Amino acid sequence: MSVYTRLQQLGLTLPPVAVPAAAYVPFVQTRRLVFLSGHIAKRDGKPWVGQLGLTMTTEEGQAAARAVAIDLLGTLEAACRAAGTTLDGVRRIVKVLSLVNSTPSYTEQHLVTNGCSELLGQVFGPEVGAHARSAFGVAQLPLGACVEIELIAELA
Repeated sequence: MSVYTRLQQLGLTLPPVAVPAAAYVPFVQTRRLVFLSGHIAKRDGKPWVGQLGLTMTTEEGQAAARAVAIDLLGTLEAACRAAGTTLDGVRRIVKVLSLVNSTPSYTEQHLVTNGCSELLGQVFGPEVGAHARSAFGVAQLPLGACVEIELIAELA
């Protein structure tokens, strides 16, 4: 089944690539690998501000990580177009790295990150969407965002 059919079934519309807020580019391709810069969680077009374990629950964090995944997919689609393909040309989601703005005692960063990982699995299926992953708790993120995630994908 096409990635675009799955997106439609999930009721998802991919956003355009966000304009970088600092001195970086949204993605870099080297050979068959595409590295996506970190994307912060947004709600209603603004940074989704919060700290897990203080002002946000794990479930809210999962929703934020899912929102990040949707933005990452928009950027990945732009990277695919630049490479002359589409999201159907993604051979593998290789790695997801998640940073979760959390208190020192909060220990569910991995569960927050599932919001992103599970959506990638739904969109790409288990063979392409299953990926290596790291999830870290951090003291703060840019603009006070609750979650930031970067992604590496392999193109066919």
